[in-house]
Amino acid sequence: MKSEPDAYSIKDLKSEVETLWDGIRNYQARNFMRSMNIGDHAFFYHSNTKIPGIVGLMEIIEKNIIDPYQFDESSKYFDKKSDINNPRWDCVKTKFVCEFKNMISLKELSETYTSEELTLVRKGNRLSIMPIQKNIAIELLSKLIKK
Repeated sequence: MKSEPDAYSIKDLKSEVETLWDGIRNYQARNFMRSMNIGDHAFFYHSNTKIPGIVGLMEIIEKNIIDPYQFDESSKYFDKKSDINNPRWDCVKTKFVCEFKNMISLKELSETYTSEELTLVRKGNRLSIMPIQKNIAIELLSKLIKK
């Protein structure tokens, strides 16, 4: 799950312990989020920064939460087409697990994995939420722990 560190960083999550992962306004990213289960883990990825990369780990602790900002006219995530009886957007609640001592940069990821193995390294990819194959997630976690 990606976030720009100046908008919401791993340090913010560490400080808050839990947060709603809201504001997702891409149907494919939303659908990936909907496929998550309570207890799943997600990598926290800092994007749009000098050195983007995986910086932490979080756990999904609630799912199928209606994203409240779709109905808030003062929010940049307001969606005038969303119906309160049939909301378009939902979110999950995440919990801080850890911040890694050293990140795995996008450069390292793209040198290690193909775009078929890891969607994140696909040119032009802008999705904020995407699945990772279990075997690759285990490899990444192992590398991050050893760093």
